Amino acid sequence: MINIKPIAFISGTLICATGFFLFLPLLTEIIYQTDQWQAYSIPIILYLIVGGSLVIVNKDVEIDIDLKSGFFITVFSWILLSLICAIPFMYAKSSLNWVDALFESMSGLTTTGATILSDLDTLPKGILIWRSFLQWIGGIGIIIIALFILPFLKVGGMQLFHSEGDDPYEKFSPKISSTIKSIFFVYVGITLISIVLYILYGMSTFDAINHALTTIATGGFSTHDESFAFFKSTPLLFISSFIMILGSIPFILIAQSNFKNPFIIFKDEQVKLFLIILLVIIVALYFLAGSYIEGNVFDKYGHIAFNTISIISGTGYVSNNFENWGNYASILFLFLMFIGGCAGSTTSGLKIFRFKILFLSLSNHLNKLLRPHGIFTYKFNGKTIPDNTFESVMSFFFIFIITFVLAALLLSFSGLDFITCISASASALANIGPGLGEIIGPNGNYSSLSDYSKIILTITMLLGRLEILTLIIFFLPRFWKN
Repeated sequence: MINIKPIAFISGTLICATGFFLFLPLLTEIIYQTDQWQAYSIPIILYLIVGGSLVIVNKDVEIDIDLKSGFFITVFSWILLSLICAIPFMYAKSSLNWVDALFESMSGLTTTGATILSDLDTLPKGILIWRSFLQWIGGIGIIIIALFILPFLKVGGMQLFHSEGDDPYEKFSPKISSTIKSIFFVYVGITLISIVLYILYGMSTFDAINHALTTIATGGFSTHDESFAFFKSTPLLFISSFIMILGSIPFILIAQSNFKNPFIIFKDEQVKLFLIILLVIIVALYFLAGSYIEGNVFDKYGHIAFNTISIISGTGYVSNNFENWGNYASILFLFLMFIGGCAGSTTSGLKIFRFKILFLSLSNHLNKLLRPHGIFTYKFNGKTIPDNTFESVMSFFFIFIITFVLAALLLSFSGLDFITCISASASALANIGPGLGEIIGPNGNYSSLSDYSKIILTITMLLGRLEILTLIIFFLPRFWKN
């Protein structure tokens, strides 16, 4: 059976933390002297009372988490946060209904970046900083889950990144605590540097803070309907591209790098493959789509690199309508939505390492066809890949495709066109944000979709962020048996 008291303690901590987080939009509204501060004051009081009570009542409970509880807490925490973080969207000036508010909250925490809000330039500053902060919190949460939860739940081949002595089902070891602190300081450090660079190259302080929060989280929420096209600055595109790349590589490698070993990042097979893919696609797109983009060579490479990195990393920023670059660009970007960045980063999608494992599995199969009695071993970052990892990755690819097709099929029942259904399903499952077509393309958003479609996409975003199997396992009868 699942022990309820540790879950109650963790829930109380999350609710209480959200209450403190809401001081950020509250102070923002006070600074800009608006009447929207009331939308945050009541939830702050309520969350601190309810969350604080749960923490106090269960403070003496020993946090002893087994495998089943690990699954439950991971999913329950994400759903709980999405629900309580949606409340401000309903009571602020945006005045969203509960479906829209939950959609926006889930999109923020999963760093998807899909939005139903329009006229962003006129919205209260508090709600803009709140949605950006949700992506920032979601980003660091994703890193911790990818490093210390999913490897032990053995979801989709993530056991490949298991480190001996880091088992979270044992006592919370000093090594785990130290690693999380190092990653957190790196995350905060990159955010602060991003704010400074954005200000130096033309953003207002408010815009710089918001975009810094969502860039390192590879989330993509902007303070303007035009996204990065609003700024009309190529240097800003290159700065943001570099930060998105940092957000796409394992943060533990960034934390481990130093002056004595500055190139440790480039020794990782994921990182090398990710950078090679980026370089090839950017150069290819320059020759294929360069004629569709105005400006000099510097400007063209800026837009191509920015939009390519934005899509593959799952950020979802837009600086140019890439649907005008030719049909091949749209097809290529649809494919890039599925790839994603590296495991242990803030990105989503299938992840680079799974493609590497899949190709090694294919190579293994072909070798066995030629030499049935041969024994072949394959390594990833110097570690031998066990057979169960190959099986796990192939199972994940299968369930990912099935989920993608099923979500697109369910969306089609609402009367949406083929391109919108396909791209919306891919965008939500891969946690990208913008899709293709006139409705949800680079110049559109999700506001015109029906509540039914928004609920389907909200569930799909959660599935994509929690690696699908983590959520699906709840529907297995044997999960609930003793």
